[in-house]
Amino acid sequence: MLTHPTHERLIALGLTGMAKAFEEQRRSPDLDALSFEERIGLLVDREAAERDTKRLTARLKFAALRQNACVEDVDWRTPRGIDRAVLARLIAGEWIERHENLLITGAAGLGKSWIACALGHKACRDNRSVLYHRVPRLFEALALARGDGRYGRLLKALGRVQVLILDDWGLSVLTGSERRDLLEILDDRHGRSSTIVTSQVPVDAWHDLIGDPTLGDAILDRLVHNAHRLQLTGESMRKQSARARRLDGDQNS
Repeated sequence: MLTHPTHERLIALGLTGMAKAFEEQRRSPDLDALSFEERIGLLVDREAAERDTKRLTARLKFAALRQNACVEDVDWRTPRGIDRAVLARLIAGEWIERHENLLITGAAGLGKSWIACALGHKACRDNRSVLYHRVPRLFEALALARGDGRYGRLLKALGRVQVLILDDWGLSVLTGSERRDLLEILDDRHGRSSTIVTSQVPVDAWHDLIGDPTLGDAILDRLVHNAHRLQLTGESMRKQSARARRLDGDQNS
């Protein structure tokens, strides 16, 4: 069957969604009962959906989220001290509109990174720019960028995203250059965008982790004072999962 010239023209114009819908309509006699306006409406709706999908794919690729997580899959069966109403407000995203931060703390294995990535995924779906970084690797990237002339560009990229996820904060006391890097990042973002931080260390102990009283006050002033807090409690989900696997193995042996 020869390709219809209208189909070719739609593709040439970059209207791939409309081109697909056009071919589907040609092959579906059931659509003959629809009016001209209804059929055009279907073409336009398909093009809009196609463009939304492409934009979301691009945002997720840029975000580089560590985990494939979405808010609809939150595990409510495992008790972790998560308040449903609080999480629902975080999912709604109004705090991002107000350029507020979110601090997620708790012991290892409670799903802090997963929740941060799920909220990042939701922000991408809400047409917001998101970027994920593990803090130790981010500091390594900044050190390399400082040496090859990319430092300013990297700081600019970190400053302009609407939601920056800083995962695994507080694994070690900051060095002098790391303290200055963190202050630069948070200063660029303060009052302009939102930052999500995950940490095994309670917020009250963060000042000691920074390692400098003056810079510590400046960093925490920009990070903590306008932040929502999500404190996870309970037993490690990884330990629970491993124990369940062992029990299953014992029953099958």
